[in-house]
Amino acid sequence: MIQVIARSAAKAGVIGFSMALAKEVAAYGIHVNWVSPGSIETRNLSYTSQEAFDEDARTTGLGRWGKPEEVAYMVRFLAPDEANYLTGQNFHVCGLQNLPL
Repeated sequence: MIQVIARSAAKAGVIGFSMALAKEVAAYGIHVNWVSPGSIETRNLSYTSQEAFDEDARTTGLGRWGKPEEVAYMVRFLAPDEANYLTGQNFHVCGLQNLPL
């Protein structure tokens, strides 16, 4: 339970900081955007069974875990000058999981 509270507080802090930073530096032509990954399949996942792993994957709207390269695609989208009018935005790469609907 404490881990969830600490992670939620940290994430809210990063989002608030990023929004404030975007406002502070926009006049200098600096863009601040951030990516919030949802359930992404990484080596750090630890499940007691394949069934638990599969059940968590089913909780996303797309019914599967995301891949690390899918997060990288979003970062790559934000990097070039074509994304020049985007700032102060949080981009969810989450397969429709944990979105405030």
